Amino acid sequence: MDLVRTSKRLSRVLRHAPGSVGVTLDAAGWVGVPELLDGLATHGTPLSRAELDAVVTGGDKRRFELDVVGDRIRAYQGHSVVVSLSLEPATPPDVLFHGTPERNVRAILAGGLLRGSRHHVHLSHDVATAVRVGGRRGRPVVLRVDAGRMAADGHVFFLAGNGVWLTDVVPADYLAVG
Repeated sequence: MDLVRTSKRLSRVLRHAPGSVGVTLDAAGWVGVPELLDGLATHGTPLSRAELDAVVTGGDKRRFELDVVGDRIRAYQGHSVVVSLSLEPATPPDVLFHGTPERNVRAILAGGLLRGSRHHVHLSHDVATAVRVGGRRGRPVVLRVDAGRMAADGHVFFLAGNGVWLTDVVPADYLAVG
């Protein structure tokens, strides 16, 4: 099994296109593990429970979580389908980071970070993570986010269970390169 490829396939299903394998997410983004495995197998991606567990616990991105019992799974964040993750507002550190390909920097500095089709803008607590994220689609540039000032100005932040910081938008006034 290719861990990265399987993780990307699960991301697509659990964040954007559950219907592509014939499953339905509940209001909080959960789907039963047996239902997911059956749907994946029916649609050309056979996966054992042990392989699924390896994807959930392996890799550095920690994209997914199992419920306490281990019989349901969901993506931590990044959904374009309607779900409510029931995250509580959290106080961010003074500075957060966002990695992006170099070609996006000019537009971001002019218009801010927008969530696009996702529920939130994703921010990292460290530069190394931001570099890795920004480098997925080109030469990475790290943007510093003045999260402390944003929070003081009334912007709301959430912390996903995998350590990713989330907010609705980051206006350009709170951004700097490096």
